[in-house]
Amino acid sequence: MAKLIVVVGNSGVGKTTLTRALCSCGGYNPGLEQHIERPFQASFKNDHRTYALGNQIDYLLLRTEQEELLRAGDRPGIQDGGLDLDFYVFTRLFLLKGYLNDREFNLCERLYTQVRRALPLPDIIIYLSAPLDLVTERFARRRRSLEITEPNDLPTIQGFLDGWLAGIDSSRLLRVDVSQIDPEYRNLIPAVLEQVASRLARLP
Repeated sequence: MAKLIVVVGNSGVGKTTLTRALCSCGGYNPGLEQHIERPFQASFKNDHRTYALGNQIDYLLLRTEQEELLRAGDRPGIQDGGLDLDFYVFTRLFLLKGYLNDREFNLCERLYTQVRRALPLPDIIIYLSAPLDLVTERFARRRRSLEITEPNDLPTIQGFLDGWLAGIDSSRLLRVDVSQIDPEYRNLIPAVLEQVASRLARLP
């Protein structure tokens, strides 16, 4: 079974950028968010309440399918975000905002729980951290054509993120301060690749 790495952090911090760079430079297999390609995203953007459940179920299934595919690969895989981030952060955010009701959230939770019983946790979680004001600036600059979260969601996302990561064994967690890094991560890639390779070498 191939090893699985996920890159997590607040919205706009640069998860997809780093994931693409690591896959390009390190030869890892990618599992990307596909925010434009997903069947419910555009509908969810225009009608949060009607399409929130379909969108979240689709994302939880997408991430599950990606994990299975990457685990079956011939080399380690890297996801930008991943199943656990989608559940512990975004599903909870949408419950808090009223896009999901309690019964719908419980359905997502049941799905996530069953998947995690069948599939192991990621082997390495790369956490991209930066001050909230800097994350907010980056979020405003990324200008996605289809954006689900809003700037005022970022403090809540950070809270959910911190709460989830507090329960993760430190041996799985690689914290990377990206507050001073160039937008394309050119100066960061060699050090992260070295740390990832070192950790992978120590795994059974």
